[in-house]
Amino acid sequence: MKVGLFIPCYVDTVYPEVGMATWKLLKHLGLDVIYPEKQTCCGQPMANAGFEKQAIPLAKKFEEMFKDFDYVVAPSVSCTAFIRLNYPRLLNHECETAKRCMDVVEFLHDVVKVDRRLGTFPHKVSLHNSCHGVRELGLSSPSEQHVAKFNKIKDLLQLVDGIDIVEPERPDECCGFGGMFSVEETAVSAQMGKDKVERHMQTGAEYVTGPDCSCLMHMAGVAKKQGLNIQFKHVVEILATGL
Repeated sequence: MKVGLFIPCYVDTVYPEVGMATWKLLKHLGLDVIYPEKQTCCGQPMANAGFEKQAIPLAKKFEEMFKDFDYVVAPSVSCTAFIRLNYPRLLNHECETAKRCMDVVEFLHDVVKVDRRLGTFPHKVSLHNSCHGVRELGLSSPSEQHVAKFNKIKDLLQLVDGIDIVEPERPDECCGFGGMFSVEETAVSAQMGKDKVERHMQTGAEYVTGPDCSCLMHMAGVAKKQGLNIQFKHVVEILATGL
């Protein structure tokens, strides 16, 4: 299995440790991982801001760069969802590369089917379910649909020694980030973030984890402004701790 590692721009720029943890974890599991060094943005920021034509050249470059891989894996549910769901429409053809693009959580859970013990993280951790992950990638069951409850993020975290996993009230409610939403509706976004962080705090957790750095970044900003004693860490960092 040949895996192409895609690291989104905000992870590369702001959270490089998440990219490194993803690489370390995939290699630890014995996978053939390659990081194409000339990769660029997937085009999501432009398209979400209403400039879809500017995203098309980036979609074409992505498709060409990753076409020879069996899977393209990224530590970002929002970028993965954008690629998989929007590239066929933007490029006006069926995109085999986009079909093979997966978030690292769904890749480890559904394809690799990890069942061995992973890292060690002796802390109480509150689980954050990002909207793209819940409603576009199916990482967990959406509460508005009356389906059997499942959570692929939690399944993987249960392979970590010492961890105590909890979930907040309204476990799949939006944190308020939403990319351009946080820019265009700042006050609403900030209040949603405060409400979400408060629910995570009510669990007594030391950490909040999730599959998307953008949500964690938003909530971390809220917590910092309010002087709250809680930390934020991407799920792949926890899975790779101590390996």
